[in-house]
Formats: sequence, C-alpha cells, structure tokens
Amino acid sequence: MPTITIDNRQVEVDNGATILDAAAKLGIEIPTMCFLKGYKPSTSCMVCVVKVNGSDNLVPACGTIAEEGMRVESDSEEVHQARKAALELLLSDHVGDCIGPCQAACPARMNIPLMIRQIAAGKLGDAIATVKKDIALAAVLGRICPKPCEQACRRTVFDEPVSICLLKRYVADLDLQSANPYSPACKPGRDKRVAIVGAGPAGLAAAYYLQIDGYSCTIFDDHEKPGGMLQYAVGEQQLPRDLLDNEIALVRKLGAGFQGTTRIGTTLTMEDLRRDFDAVFVAIGKLELGDAESMGLQTGPNGIAINNRTYETNLPGVFAGGGTVRKRRLAVRAVADGKEAAVAIGQYLSGRPVTGPPIAFNTRIGKLKDGEIEVFMAGVAKGNRVTPSPEGSGFSTRQARDEAARCMHCDCRKPQSCKLRQYARQYRAKPSRYKGQRRSFVQQLQHPDIIYEPGKCINCGLCIQIASQAREPLGLTFIGRGFDVRVAVPFDHSIAEGLKHAANQCVEACPTGALAFKGKNGSTGSPSRANSRDRPQNKHES
Repeated sequence: MPTITIDNRQVEVDNGATILDAAAKLGIEIPTMCFLKGYKPSTSCMVCVVKVNGSDNLVPACGTIAEEGMRVESDSEEVHQARKAALELLLSDHVGDCIGPCQAACPARMNIPLMIRQIAAGKLGDAIATVKKDIALAAVLGRICPKPCEQACRRTVFDEPVSICLLKRYVADLDLQSANPYSPACKPGRDKRVAIVGAGPAGLAAAYYLQIDGYSCTIFDDHEKPGGMLQYAVGEQQLPRDLLDNEIALVRKLGAGFQGTTRIGTTLTMEDLRRDFDAVFVAIGKLELGDAESMGLQTGPNGIAINNRTYETNLPGVFAGGGTVRKRRLAVRAVADGKEAAVAIGQYLSGRPVTGPPIAFNTRIGKLKDGEIEVFMAGVAKGNRVTPSPEGSGFSTRQARDEAARCMHCDCRKPQSCKLRQYARQYRAKPSRYKGQRRSFVQQLQHPDIIYEPGKCINCGLCIQIASQAREPLGLTFIGRGFDVRVAVPFDHSIAEGLKHAANQCVEACPTGALAFKGKNGSTGSPSRANSRDRPQNKHES
C-alpha cells in the first residue's frame, strides 16, 4: 500500500488508487468534470491537474495512479493557472446562456424563465415563491416596472417579446387575492436589530429580506404611511393603493415595525440610530439639501457615496441604497438595491467579510447566427403576444398560460449544478480568452423529458459509458474527428431513440447543461422526482 504526500500531508492508499482517491481520503477537494466514481476516467477535461514533484508536466489526478513516495501539489499557483486555462479552453467552445437575456437585464436578477415554466405548468404557488425570492413587491412592479427584461427578450428577433411583467403581475395578484398569501419562513431571530430609514421600495425590500434572514427591522419614515414614492408620487389608476397597502402588509407580517412621521436629523439623529440599532440602512429617495450632512454621510455625484458592491457608506455599520444613491430612480432598481444591501448587512451583522452578493458567472451566446432563432422557436407557441382586455387589466388564467407558452426558454436548465459554471467562477476564468468562431446553437428536443444541447458538451464521455452499461440498443457515441468530435446517437438517430432507459442517469451525470431535464412541470429536476418535491398548491392553482 503506497504512501504519498499531498500538500505536505501524508496518506496511505490501496494499491491501484489514484491521486484523486488519495486527496479525497485527506479531505482535499480537487475539481473534476469528466470523472464519475464507478466509471473509467477519460482525463479529457484536465481540470483536475496536479503537480507531481520530479515531473515536468502536470498530470490529471483522476487518472494517475498513486505511487510510493509521490509528492503532490494540488493548491499551487501553477496548478491554479493550469486549471483556469483548461476551463477557458472549455468555455471557448461553449455555446449557451447561463441565464436568459431577460434575467440578465432584470436589475433584481429574477429567475424569469423558471417563473414562466411554473406558470405554464399551473404551479402558481411555486411561481410566486420564485418571484418573491428576488422581488419583494411583485404586484407593484407588475404595474410600474419599465420592463428592461422585455426589451432584452430574445423573442423580439422573431416577433414580439413575452409579456413578462404581466405574467409576474398575474401571479402576484392571484397570490394577494388568496386566503393565505405567500409568506416565506424566517430564520430564527439573531438578536440583532436594523434601522431602515425610508419606507419606499428600497427600504421595504431590505426589511423583507432582512426579516427572512432573522434580523429584526424597524422602518422609519417622515410620512404617515409606508410606501414612499409608491404611496405619494404614483397615480392611483396606475397603482391602486389597496394593492400597495396589501403588499406592504406582507412585509410587516414578517415582523418589520414601522414608525411614521419621523424625520432623521430632526425627530431622531443618526447617532440615536447607531446607538440603539446594530446596523442602519438609509433609503430616503431623492436627497434634499442638508439631508446627508445631517446624518454625517458623505455625498458623491449621484447622492450618498457608497461602495457599489456592498452599499457601505463612510460610517461603519451604515448602508445606503435606492434613489438615495442614484440619479435614475426606478422602483425595480430600488427593490434590487434593498435585496442586495440586505445581503451585505447580514454579512456585517454576522461578523463575516462584507463583500455583498456573490457575483454569478455567466456566459452568453451573443448575436444569433442565421437560422438560430428558428432553433429557439422549435416547440414554442407561434401565436401573437397576448393583450388583456380592457387595456390596463391583467391576464386571465387562460391568457397567462397562452403567453407563457411563447417563452423560448433561452436559459440553461442546470445553472446551479453546472460544474463548468461553478469552477469558472471559482478560478475566475474568462470565456473570451481563447477567441474563435463559435459553433452554431443546436437543441435536440425529441426526447419527452430531456434536452440535448451539443454546444455545451465537453466530450467527457460519461453519458456514453452510462448508456452502454444500461444496455441501450443504440446509446451514444463519439462521431467526427479532431475539433469536430461530438457526442451523438449512432446513424443520425434522435436522442429519444438513443436514450430509452438511461436518460435520467445521463442528465444527472452530465457535468454541464448539455443534457438537462426539460422541466415541463415547472421543476428543473427529474420528472420522476418532481412530484415529491412540489409544495402544496394554493387554492387558486389549477
């Protein structure tokens, strides 16, 4: 039984064990993409490379047998750079969007394609949970948002964008009208208190997400009622006040307190708030002369000066967002600021480094080639954009489902489990480092449950091995030569014919989004498992 050393730690392993096995025994994580326990390693991705002392070349940990006396480095700068380069090579041949163009354009980064799939499947309870994960005031924004998501909708290349805001409004309105509107579970109280100055969209959103995270919030505002510009600057016809009040009530239901007719600098001072609370979030909208100075806050060209990633001001423990820090005062941007500031405030209160929300790694297809819009439109309803009647009203259930059927689902169905995305973020890989002519976007939709997108395949061969072990009559194989090698079903048969039995297993083993579940039921998981994960439907779901 050989003994080897990895990162100055010794371990004894069985004969025939690999460096990857030895690292796992030590609890050292080495990234892998083309490796799956129980299957022959292809060593094709080279993401698991390590340095063996005495060797001029880096070697793949998944396929290199451990030998007596080996000294291995898995965490050096040389190894990190090699892994980064391997990831960038894979990304150079990657064709797909990690998130849809609509989600990328949304200031709150709401998972719009998932919401639409849930609406199409009638999973309205899940749909409102998806919306509220990122947008605290969903019914409000369903009426007043300037719709940057629709401007970015890829369907505009074909005809008209999907009516995303009306779909969001449909879900939010039904939820508000239900006997038991959606209210997320809050974490246990953390014995920390946050003062929120300003009861507009940014302040309300911050309170919503901080309460969910277990922090007790009190909102202060110089007006009698909460809502800020939503309450006092938007017309009643565009934004009915009973609807606004009902949505604000859901924020207060989570435990947020409200103290009106209170002006910071007059009724209370910033010193009072910093003394009595553990953190302060300032979201008072447009600054009036002397506002910032009265609170001891520095100003910049757009308002109160902040760290753009963390929303921190010059005062420790004091954060600011919304129209207070921006020239362009949009409610959707303010709601996004409140959500993101809540993350930073939570980091501050828990003693963690204040870094703000994590920056997601995303690849984009970019401008479509000739014929690619037709690929996206395959299997999508070709009907015109649905328009409610009378104008200004919302969708009926039938209209909402018809409009949801127009979505092309440009997003990746495996954004959270894609190893390529995960490691690209970890190693700060740059998709554009190795530039070349990209492959055409292709989708194979013939299978009832799964999608195959060859442009996301890294040729690891795991699906080929799995199909072979499952004794698929046709299965999968490599075809082509050199840079043109790809995984396909033999003899130009469809993916449905190639994977009659092992489709689910292949999807779960695929390290990227090349093989993914369609999510027809509003889920991104296996069709056989989805029903067990569904939450109970609200009474208005049908």
